[in-house]
Amino acid sequence: MTISLEQAQTIAAAALAHGTEQGFNPLTVAVLDPGGAIVALARQDGSGFLRPDLAVGKASGVLALGMTNRAIAARAADSPEFFTSVANLAGGKILSVPGGVFVKDAAGTLLGAVGVTGDASLNDEAAALAGIEAAGLVAVTGAE
Repeated sequence: MTISLEQAQTIAAAALAHGTEQGFNPLTVAVLDPGGAIVALARQDGSGFLRPDLAVGKASGVLALGMTNRAIAARAADSPEFFTSVANLAGGKILSVPGGVFVKDAAGTLLGAVGVTGDASLNDEAAALAGIEAAGLVAVTGAE
């Protein structure tokens, strides 16, 4: 099972709306399927040109390693050479900061991941959570 285009578009639109409502810097949102393919990508006016790569990196990192961004950060702190090697292997598409969030359905089936970037990492994550909630899906960040 995978996230639908409609769900991905809902997540992206709601995440961006949340950022605007909260006064965040311009955001970029990437929604990936479980295999890491981009289903939706949205970038607000004024968001930097590297932001799409960062959003994809946040989402693909959790999918590639099967662990939350917080778990990745702990592993990177504990074993920096491991993180450097894995990030290099992944072409830089793994980040160890909040903003990459697993997306599951109510039964706990993995549907994909969302990556948000543009503001402070915890604000990015809050926008991702708002988008996932708007789509009626379940977010997993590691902070639960």
